[in-house]
Amino acid sequence: MTVKLIVGLGNYGKKYEDTRHNIGFTAVDRLASKYSIHVNKKSNFSLIGKGVIEVEDVLITKPHTYMNRSGMAVSSIFTDYSLMPSDLIVVHDDIDLQVGRVKKKFGGGDAGHRGIRSIIESIGTGDFYRIRIGVGRPPENIEASDYVLSPFHRDELEIIDGSIEKAIGLVKEIIKNNQAMSNEQ
Repeated sequence: MTVKLIVGLGNYGKKYEDTRHNIGFTAVDRLASKYSIHVNKKSNFSLIGKGVIEVEDVLITKPHTYMNRSGMAVSSIFTDYSLMPSDLIVVHDDIDLQVGRVKKKFGGGDAGHRGIRSIIESIGTGDFYRIRIGVGRPPENIEASDYVLSPFHRDELEIIDGSIEKAIGLVKEIIKNNQAMSNEQ
């Protein structure tokens, strides 16, 4: 039986909790809550929860390695659970998408996202699913690194709430489509 690994990217710690960079953590927390999966076991440089989504066994993970070293956690889980890259779904922030946009992608490069780069380098391929949640571009006078570590503006919160719901829908879609393909083989 296969297991899907759903990874939310972010930085652990209170000071990063509600930042743009932590939208991946926020999304997988909400997904876990919807399916009564408790993401609270410390293992593989992460917090992990095991459960079932759409009759598929899943691991929901929040790496505790900081964003730029997320691959260390992912590769550790890959080793322990004998996973394939196609079993991986990563949910993360994307400054190239405006707030409210959500896109699903399979494969490719890191597009400048250091968390994705770390995962690609650690597992040796970019052939995995990504759910990119738009957090918008920084204003001209603000560095991208400072911008992604800032909270959303009050007027963006409702839009972001909708983005998280879209992201959860895309995760479920990936799982359902993979089940259908497995049943056809």
